[in-house]
Amino acid sequence: MTITEVSKKFGLSPDTLRYYERIGLIPRVHRNESGIRDYTEEDCRWIEFIKCMRDAGVQIEALIEYVALFQQGDATVEARKQILIEQREQLIARIEEMQKALERLNYKIEQYETKVVPAQNKLKR
Repeated sequence: MTITEVSKKFGLSPDTLRYYERIGLIPRVHRNESGIRDYTEEDCRWIEFIKCMRDAGVQIEALIEYVALFQQGDATVEARKQILIEQREQLIARIEEMQKALERLNYKIEQYETKVVPAQNKLKR
């Protein structure tokens, strides 16, 4: 697949894909005879994984380290697992913070609804 096709498939700009490759966030992409990136299904799986993790707020540095360890082979399985565990813990903490914020927003909206409805009823009388 070309960079344009991959860009459309994952909703990432070609510049973002090039940047991800340059910083090691995704492994080097094979190039065809003309030097144009030729994304394989494996490359697309990496992009899908990275996009999912980034959308969840996982740190770029952690993902770069994860990819580098993955490329070193099976000897790094425990280190990779530890990175994922740490990122999961951070994500759980962010979800809890977001849940508190959601509850606060719901409370505030409810307060406005209880004040607006009685005020509107007074106007109708």
